[in-house]
Amino acid sequence: MAQRKALITGITGQDGSYLAELLLAKGYEVHGVVRRVALQDPTHRMSRITHLTGQIHLHGASLESLPSLFQVFEEVQPDECYHLAAQSFVSYSFDDEFSTLQSNINGTHHVLAALKARSPKCRFYFAGSSEMFGKVQEIPQRETTRFHPRSPYGVSKVTGFELTRNYREAYGIHASSGILFNHESPRRGYEFVTRKISLGVAQIAAGRAKELRLGNLEAKRDWGHARDYVDGMWRMLQQDTPDDYVIATGETNSVERFVELAFGHVGLDWRRHVAVDPLYFRPAEVDLLIGDAAKARLVLGWESRTSFSDLVREMVTQDCEGQRG
Repeated sequence: MAQRKALITGITGQDGSYLAELLLAKGYEVHGVVRRVALQDPTHRMSRITHLTGQIHLHGASLESLPSLFQVFEEVQPDECYHLAAQSFVSYSFDDEFSTLQSNINGTHHVLAALKARSPKCRFYFAGSSEMFGKVQEIPQRETTRFHPRSPYGVSKVTGFELTRNYREAYGIHASSGILFNHESPRRGYEFVTRKISLGVAQIAAGRAKELRLGNLEAKRDWGHARDYVDGMWRMLQQDTPDDYVIATGETNSVERFVELAFGHVGLDWRRHVAVDPLYFRPAEVDLLIGDAAKARLVLGWESRTSFSDLVREMVTQDCEGQRG
């Protein structure tokens, strides 16, 4: 049997790096699409995958350039394509909604079009988001829950989801969407609240900071570990029939609970160090996200393995080690 080839957009991100590791462990030939500027400055722009140098194949291309994607698909001829690249920070999407909508929607459309034209037998995965549910219509949220996005990012993901379904139904592409709820790790970007908290705790514990300023502490999310969630992505593309799946823990926790556990891990009382700043509140908040992954458990055999407390502990521990380093 020939070695399977996978193409990952967003390979330099949190999910992309974990997915690349998973696929390599399964014997895949792994290819990634990266911006050419990343190839020119790998130290800063590819820090999450530097340990994979020599094991993966990187291709300079832009999701905004359809011809460059045509070239990549023509050259690689992948068996599976995981489309993870996106402007994914919700607050930024409010600051610059036009670039978020343009890059996320057009990027997904371009990847699908290139796949259809150059590798029509390639299986496609679209990274959906729980932010598509937004102002939730039911609790918990499942595959049949109506979308009501509350941010430009959420709107862009709903459009990408519908594009993926349209290519599946209109052109027979093996295209699946994962509606992934929040998933974190020590590789999370510094702009996301979970990493902001873990890093802030590490800096305060090391005596390099005294205060951590946060937004809405009452917001609740369904948080899992990115390492567990990329396994769900892979399982979707192993199915004979493409479909859409919610990937979630089914457990909800508040930002305040995350803060409490993070500070508790280093023996500090969070109330002495955290200040609520209205600057960090969203214009339209998503108050409660909690997913029902029953379909993924039944059909894919997927389950979340990392507990919430273990996730928080891992993030804080690694950031504390970084302060010592």
